[in-house]
Amino acid sequence: MGAGVWGTRPSGRSAVVAEIIRQLRSYTVDAGHVGHAFAALHDLHATDLQALIAVMDAEQTGVPITPGGLGAHLNLTSGSVTALVDRLERAGHLYRDRDPDDRRKVRLRYAAEGAALAREFFAPLGRRTDAVMADFTDDELETVRRFLVAMGESTRAHRDEVRAAARDGGRGR
Repeated sequence: MGAGVWGTRPSGRSAVVAEIIRQLRSYTVDAGHVGHAFAALHDLHATDLQALIAVMDAEQTGVPITPGGLGAHLNLTSGSVTALVDRLERAGHLYRDRDPDDRRKVRLRYAAEGAALAREFFAPLGRRTDAVMADFTDDELETVRRFLVAMGESTRAHRDEVRAAARDGGRGR
């Protein structure tokens, strides 16, 4: 076994942290491959898949996403979001719904047809995920949850800084 990228092999806590980071990178790449396979199977673009995940996540939290919210999430212009939503609606993956409290507001919902396709494709992965989680105690899962929430917040903060710098032409550094 050779030395690490920077010439030394980490040990102790550093080794554990390095392995966690490596595993996160690997998981991200592997999850991306699974997502791309689903997208290719259903003639979706990478952004389409990201949009569907955002709509699904919003529904699961009980706060449906608006086209504007989707655009902000995906860093897209309003025209691009309209084209994206139109395409996904035509394909049966999502639909527009009026907010019952403010009929001027449009919310995006995951369509039954699209949800059925996703369930069928991702069910085997869901079973594997359930089996992995079954090997952890409730306390361990809570620790993993806290870690993933914190990592997600950190990553989104960095993403937002990168987006802002790109909008400023790199002058914000």
